Amino acid sequence: MAKLYFYYASMNAGKSTILLQSSFNYVERGMRTMLFTAGVDDRHARGVIHSRIGLEAEAIPFDTSTDLHAIVAAEQAQGPVGCVLVDEAQFLTKAQVFGLARVCDRLNIPVLCYGLRTDFSAELFEGSATLLGIADSLQEIKAICSCGRKATMNLRVDAEGNAVTEGAQTEIGGNDRYVALCRRHYMEQMGR
Repeated sequence: MAKLYFYYASMNAGKSTILLQSSFNYVERGMRTMLFTAGVDDRHARGVIHSRIGLEAEAIPFDTSTDLHAIVAAEQAQGPVGCVLVDEAQFLTKAQVFGLARVCDRLNIPVLCYGLRTDFSAELFEGSATLLGIADSLQEIKAICSCGRKATMNLRVDAEGNAVTEGAQTEIGGNDRYVALCRRHYMEQMGR
């Protein structure tokens, strides 16, 4: 039986790299994969999963109105799909996560989701909260704080490197906008 997986981590943990490696492994064994990424993430190009180490692959961009289950079902009707992989899974809606669960349960296709657990203010994203609630398998990918401890938090910083404490939940940015920290150092930076 196919399963719904959620691989979560702070920023800069290598989630996209691991996703691309997983897809490569399926393809190398002759299985077709479907890759999705959030359309809002256009840092490199819309519909491209890009890792910091230079790996990239084309993906189907999704937004809040995208019916991922319908897209996968239509593709499965054309021929077997070995695996569905979703980057930036924190941007999924609750309905989309349940749709991906149906991909596993009704189409018997494994779904691997990769994303952040929390935003810069330590709040769960909708997609992440739903995945934490219903995924068959939860796996944390480790990142390291500058102190050497496990980084679990995402600190948003301004142009001068100061902690940002207010703002929209979604603000796309790279390594210059976010810093992965352990909880202790995150709390110190946020003044908590």
